[in-house]
Amino acid sequence: MKAWRVHQNGEPRDVMRLAADIPEPAPGPGELLVKVRAANVNFPDALLCLGQYQSRPPLPFTPGVELCGEVLAAGEGVPAEAGARVIAQPVLPGGAFAEHAVVSAATALPAPGALDDAEAAALHIGYQTSWFGLHRRARLQPGETLLVHAAAGGVGSAAVQLGKAAGATVIGVVGGAAKAEVARAAGCDLVVDRREDDFVAAVKEATGGRGADVIYDPVGGDAYAKSVKCVAFEGRIVVVGFASGAIPTPGLNHALVKNYSILGLHWGLYNTHDPVAVRACHEELTKLAAGGDIKPVVSERVALDAAGDAVQRVYDGVTTGRVVVVP
Repeated sequence: MKAWRVHQNGEPRDVMRLAADIPEPAPGPGELLVKVRAANVNFPDALLCLGQYQSRPPLPFTPGVELCGEVLAAGEGVPAEAGARVIAQPVLPGGAFAEHAVVSAATALPAPGALDDAEAAALHIGYQTSWFGLHRRARLQPGETLLVHAAAGGVGSAAVQLGKAAGATVIGVVGGAAKAEVARAAGCDLVVDRREDDFVAAVKEATGGRGADVIYDPVGGDAYAKSVKCVAFEGRIVVVGFASGAIPTPGLNHALVKNYSILGLHWGLYNTHDPVAVRACHEELTKLAAGGDIKPVVSERVALDAAGDAVQRVYDGVTTGRVVVVP
């Protein structure tokens, strides 16, 4: 089968290579073999290439941490239905940027009928991350103000939609006019272009000086440093990632004086510590998708042979919404 392979660590454009002679994987006990119908590109795919992700699969490996697939076969002990459409995370080192992949049957979930393959492939990690960040960690309440950084990105646009579905007023921060349009379309009540305006001043003006009750930050660096200047009394800052490449050092004295909380979110840990909550979240997301409250913003659908370029562009921060590989 065709599959992208990484034989050494480095930037995606330098280390991802498409091979046409990779043996088709076989499902082991508790696993499913799926035909990849769509594979979402995530920032962690680039980090895997760089060797900077929390987990490091042995070389060589196939990137791609999220897919929508069609069940072809099941391993021992799995009562799976051939032809079923599922969303899942592949069992590395065999990732989603391939024609076939193996996934854990225990974590595979039914693909929502309201979403096509590309949309379903973009649902799991981004929306689960945003849902747990906003609801499980920050306890976002109706009527509160939510500030979302990188609001035109995959994770950011998911947070925008979930924030609106929860009854919050959503302010999105983006970099550039094109991304501002995407954030508005995702549902932001107010969009601030950080290249043109001071989002701290904009948040204070929009909230009558109170600040944002919840700040959703997948960027880090300067975004975090300025966020602490516009967080509300008893506000919550959810630290999701560091797409800027800079990991901030929080001033705990400042958190004490202003009385706000800094909340870390590593969504992947819920798969280990509370998988029941992950499935319950999926059921909620499926209902929201059926009702039209959420819909992944798929900006590009690219062929398998364009996956390497797609991962690099997502890493470079020049894309909007979700880029999905459709083999």
